[in-house]
Amino acid sequence: MIPIQDFLLLAVGLFAIGVLGVILRRNALIVLMSIELMLNAANLTLVAFGRAHHDSHAHAFAFIVMAVAAAEAAVGLAIVVGIFRNRRSVNIDELTLMKH
Repeated sequence: MIPIQDFLLLAVGLFAIGVLGVILRRNALIVLMSIELMLNAANLTLVAFGRAHHDSHAHAFAFIVMAVAAAEAAVGLAIVVGIFRNRRSVNIDELTLMKH
């Protein structure tokens, strides 16, 4: 039996890596992957607490978060591809398209 603290420590580590990826990287694809990593850390926390409290509602909510993450990835990737076609770059610092 693995204690809940191990799951939570792994989730904290994944979330911290995701936050660092969003803050430090300037590539839009890396930022999207970092956001996905943070959502996976949140799902791991939900499932860990659901398992500890014998509650299936947390597992169902984790599936909903996974569906939202999939939609976010699809829409985000479509936006990044559209920006790349126009600007030939996915560097966040170079994108001034929405400043006006």
